[in-house]
Amino acid sequence: MEKIIEATDLNKTFMLGAVAVEVLKDISLSIGKGEFITIMGPSGSGKSTLLYLLGGLDKPTSGKILIKGQDISVLSDEEESVMRRREVGFVFQFYNLIPNLTVEDNIMLPILLDGKKINKYSSKLEEILDIVELSDRKNHTPRELSGGQQQRVAIARALINEPDIILADEPTGNLDSKTSEEVMRLFQRINQEKGKTILQVSHSLETAKYGNRIINVKDGRVW
Repeated sequence: MEKIIEATDLNKTFMLGAVAVEVLKDISLSIGKGEFITIMGPSGSGKSTLLYLLGGLDKPTSGKILIKGQDISVLSDEEESVMRRREVGFVFQFYNLIPNLTVEDNIMLPILLDGKKINKYSSKLEEILDIVELSDRKNHTPRELSGGQQQRVAIARALINEPDIILADEPTGNLDSKTSEEVMRLFQRINQEKGKTILQVSHSLETAKYGNRIINVKDGRVW
């Protein structure tokens, strides 16, 4: 299987005053293209920190991360920002939508930030709205949507730039069980039909069953 993310000897240490706290310790792993992986572990185990490192949202204290064969440590800040916008889509627990923008405008934000012309993405927008079942809500604002609908907007926003990788941090953490199941089925569909590589952080084995592999993190190490 082609590797899409590789990490070698990752360490992450935070300084709390004069005290060094080791959050991740000597982690090496590889993610194959098209995998749907769940990173699991107790609170404070370092699983979200690992996800952020793998997506380039944070930098390791030491070690190397390759995304599609590119060592992201050698990228400039601008190059790394471009990589994140084009190669990786992010979905967070708290949606991170702009309240006064419509569903359509929220989804198209990555296109605007990337300096691309929105009109070239009109057909892609309609396709993604259909996938997330929000075609009839594109002119609504987030405050007019349920939590599950808001998360589907966030997923659509992550897809609009057609990244190969989707990273999701507790994507069902604010949702009830029925809505969580709907969102996970959507992720599963995106993985299977679109071939997207998905890494999610979760506490839930019910959520993990939608993927095909679990990475367990405990005390800053992968088990």
